[in-house]
This record gives sequence, C-alpha cells and structure tokens, in this order.
Amino acid sequence: MADKKVTPAPKNFDPEPEKTPPDGGIRAWVIVVASFLVNGILFGVINSYSVIYTVFEKYLRDHGVPNSESKAALVGSLSMGFTFFMSIASGILSRLLGLRKTAVLGGVIACTGLIISSFNEYNYIVLSFTYGLMYGSGSSLAYTPSLAILGHYFKKYLGLVNGIATVGSSVFTVIMPPLMEYMITHHGLRWLFRVLVLFNVVTLLCGFLFKPLFGEEKPTTTDRSCKTLLSTMVNVDMWKIRKYRFWALPMPICLFGYFVSFVHIKRFIEINFDDSVSKNLPLQCIAFMSGVGRLLFGFLSDSPRLNKIYLQQISFYVIGCSTIFMPFIKKFWLLVATALLIGLFDGCFISLMGPIAIEICGPAYAAQAIGFMLGICAPMLSVGPTLAGYVFSITKSYTIPFICAGICPIVGSTLMFCIHTKPTPPRTS
Repeated sequence: MADKKVTPAPKNFDPEPEKTPPDGGIRAWVIVVASFLVNGILFGVINSYSVIYTVFEKYLRDHGVPNSESKAALVGSLSMGFTFFMSIASGILSRLLGLRKTAVLGGVIACTGLIISSFNEYNYIVLSFTYGLMYGSGSSLAYTPSLAILGHYFKKYLGLVNGIATVGSSVFTVIMPPLMEYMITHHGLRWLFRVLVLFNVVTLLCGFLFKPLFGEEKPTTTDRSCKTLLSTMVNVDMWKIRKYRFWALPMPICLFGYFVSFVHIKRFIEINFDDSVSKNLPLQCIAFMSGVGRLLFGFLSDSPRLNKIYLQQISFYVIGCSTIFMPFIKKFWLLVATALLIGLFDGCFISLMGPIAIEICGPAYAAQAIGFMLGICAPMLSVGPTLAGYVFSITKSYTIPFICAGICPIVGSTLMFCIHTKPTPPRTS
C-alpha cells in the first residue's frame, strides 16, 4: 500500500477491468484447457532441445565444423530467446489485432518454421532462422495471449488456473524427450520436425478459442501520425509503476543461465556418468516437478497472505544454488534429486509470472506487461547456452558454465529486494 501512495499510477492507467471475471463456467475451463495445450506443446518442444542438441552437435563435430558445441547450442537458445524477445511484439499485436488473432498468427509462423526446418535438418545456419527465429517468434505470439486470456475469465482463482495452464509445459516436457528420441533413432531429424508440425497445428486451433470476455481496447484514432498510432498500441505507462520496474529489470540477470541446463544436461550426463543411466531422466524429473510446483505455488498464490514476489525470489535462490551444485555431483541419484528440486521451484517461477503481472498492471495490460518483461530477457536467454557451449569447448568441463549459470539468478533475485523498500520521500525545507 505504501508504494501506491508514494508513487500513484499514471492518469490514463486503469488496472481494473470494467467487468468481473466469472471464475468458472464451461467456456472459462475450455480456455484453461486450450492454454494448457499451447503452453505444453510449445515449451515441451523448446525444453526438450537437448535431445536434438546431442545428435546435431555430433553431426557437426563429425563433419569438422569448428565450435560445434556452441553452434549446436545456438539453434536451441535462439528459439528460447526469440520466444521471450518477441513477447514485446506479441503484447503490441495483442492490443492491435486482439489476443485470438495474435495466437493464431503465432501458430502459423511456428508450423511454417518447422516445415522448412525439416528440409534443412543439419544446416545450423538455416536452422538458426527457421527453428530459432521463426519457431521462437511463433511460440511467443501464441504463448503471451495464452497467459493474458486467463485474466479475462478468472480473478479469485487466477493463481490456480495459471498453474494448471502452465503445467502443460511440464507434462509435455516429460512426454517429448522419449518421443523425440524415438523419432530421431528410427526416422531421423527430418521426420521429427514434421511430426512436431502436427503437434503445433493444435496450438493454432487453440488460438481460435482465445476470445476475451471483455471487449479489447484497440487503437481508434483519426490521427494517423506514426507517433500517435504507436502511443495507442504501446502502453509504456506500466514502466512508471515502481513495483513493475524493480520486478522486470532484474529478470534478464535471473534468466541468463535459465536455459543452460535444458540444453546441456544430456551432454553433461554423457560425459560424467556411464551408459547404464537414463540420460533423459533428469530433464524429465525437472519437467515433472515443475508441473507439481506450478500447481502447488499457483494454488498458494491465491492466498492474500502470501507475497507472490517473495515466493518468486525464493525460487531463484534455490534454482541458483542447485545449478552451482550440479557439476560437483558424482552420484546419479543425487543429480536426479537436484533436478527434482530445480523443477519444483522452476514451477514456482513460471506459475507466478502471470499473476504478478496482472496484480501490478491489471488484466487489461497483462499481455504487454509480460511481453516487455520477457522481451528484455531475450538476449540473455540466447547468449547463456551459447556461451556455456563455447566455454565447454575450451575447458572440456561444465563446471564453470554451470557455476556462472547458478550465480545469475541469485544476483538478480537479490536486486528484486528493491521492490520491498520504501522510496525516499522528497525533502521539505
């Protein structure tokens, strides 16, 4: 309350919707299922890139391509990076075109990227564009509306349904690795990409369901100047809210090493453990416990007694410490236990992202609030796994990459404590 009194919201910034969400009903729960599928398919593919990475990196290495580790990692890190970076455009398009059209457009772009990838499955330059840029951009355009639409149908149970929707990525990240490995082993990368197209057609169809319950405010002005049109599409007033600034700006630091383990964990296991262990198990454990965490912390976040931002900070501390610990693990069961812990608090971070944005900026501006925050994180997400692969190619060890990946969320989460401090009042003479 103190923040609101000292730093009032901008004049034209109304965080409250005109109508109250129904918090239930058949239509509302269909939206939740559609959001579950969109989250699941998109991030199930992206999070399972380590399966593609090991095959792709081996191909580049066998064909004498220098820095094969970093180049193979670049393709996957670009897909995650553009998923976040294009969230800015997704937020703007959601306001210009509407949530439904933006989500459908994203599904079309994602499918197109995968189709082209299937004809260039071992060309890292082409894949950087088709799988990295195109699939990542399409995923972003579909993903942001899938979170923002929930605020139009739920208020009292928003945290819980947000957890249910985002648990989709956990479920599909458990399913995807063995499926992708089977397809690669028996049919090759080409047919894997084609099967993934079929999955992503589902996200396109789900996008048609994202019709807001309340009318969306779209740019309507007779002044066609670029400055006026841009101001109607992009709401920058959210940056005037102190709490939003101190929540969004440390995020790039927190997420610098976020995708490192998803890309490199399978290669890390191949180097440090014998062939008798399941190389996909730790990634599946992260995904499974992430699903549990999304449901658990999504449910807890609906309690007015719990501070959502504090919970998210705790999650970053646990993830950071666990990632630093990983390269020193010698027992496989301990690696699995660490993966379970990382997954649980990864679920906390993901499930609270939407509710925090809606709490700070309101449902009407949630898409842009999430979009801007994820957009400024994109460069770090793309650089992190690529840099980790480059350092590994020099040191032939994942110790330094994993330690650096773990330090970043600890530092970023510490900076978030600025949210909880009171601004210094102006001096009076």
